[in-house]
Amino acid sequence: MLSAVPVAALDPNDPDAGAVAHYGDPAREQRILDTAAGLVDRSHRGVLAVPGADRLTWLHSLTTQHLTDLAPMTGSELLVLSPHGHVEHHAVLTDDGTTTWLDTADAPGLLTFLERMRFLMRVEPAEVTADWALLSIVGPETDEALVTLGVGPLLPPDLLAVPDAKFADGSVPPRPTAVYSAAPLPVGGWVRRMTYGADLLVPRQAVPDVIESAGLPLAGIWAFEALRVAARRPRAGFETDHKTLPAEVGWTAPAVHLEKGCYRGQETVARVHHLGRPPRKLVLLHLDGITTDELPARHTPVTLEGGDRPVGFVGTAVRHYELGMIALAVVKQNLTPDSTLRVGPSTAAIDLAL
Repeated sequence: MLSAVPVAALDPNDPDAGAVAHYGDPAREQRILDTAAGLVDRSHRGVLAVPGADRLTWLHSLTTQHLTDLAPMTGSELLVLSPHGHVEHHAVLTDDGTTTWLDTADAPGLLTFLERMRFLMRVEPAEVTADWALLSIVGPETDEALVTLGVGPLLPPDLLAVPDAKFADGSVPPRPTAVYSAAPLPVGGWVRRMTYGADLLVPRQAVPDVIESAGLPLAGIWAFEALRVAARRPRAGFETDHKTLPAEVGWTAPAVHLEKGCYRGQETVARVHHLGRPPRKLVLLHLDGITTDELPARHTPVTLEGGDRPVGFVGTAVRHYELGMIALAVVKQNLTPDSTLRVGPSTAAIDLAL
């Protein structure tokens, strides 16, 4: 029987403290997710439900994504921005025809914002994390796993290319920039196809049955995070701070429609895109000279070798089963791959910028 090591046993203040860190062999779990398919319990992630006839037009008006014509049983991604265009919330969504479901890192905060913006709209946003759990199937054999669950395969993600800085009006079609296909699950909830695999939203009481039916090896959140870092996928609260712009971390493509109607922060999004050069960028760092116990904490400052002025910060640092010690960091735009950086006791080299 697998021995689950909860994150809380390692660090009760970790944002993933409600998850399983690993089942005894993090490197093996990473390899399974990278080469086959495994199941990750991400039920500590917050979930909001937004039923009501006006839900899509309402969310369309408040967020960065084009949602007015989102078809039932499809999903996408969205951002809520500050008036100055800084990222306040990121969410992945699925609409089942009667309710829009949002899974997000800060469900209470996002719900507070939505409640303030209800006015006379026919919507009833509520947090339902206590009743619904998010699971993720990760790996290249995801479609085979979905067939086992009786819901697959699903269409792969449909992502629009980000237009050039000087694009003509009408060049971005009036649809979500990312469309994720979905299907209902027999136990309730749904499965949504993602770039890394598939997400399943299921009733909490059905989680053990779904895990048994899937018949997949279990992997902890450490393995999921290691593959996320290697794939250069940002995470809210890790690769973001109070002044993050969508273009800095690569969220323009999946979450921002550049020609939809007015929304909070739109002017900054347009200005940054047309200038073509946000002030910072997301990069993958190779860390050298440290052990797993010395991996830098999130938002550890990054400095140039020989200097003491921060040029960025670390988001997520992990030990990858093939790449070794790596981290996602947000750094100044003018840094180049030949820049030598320092992160705590480690030197770091930039691999590829996004």
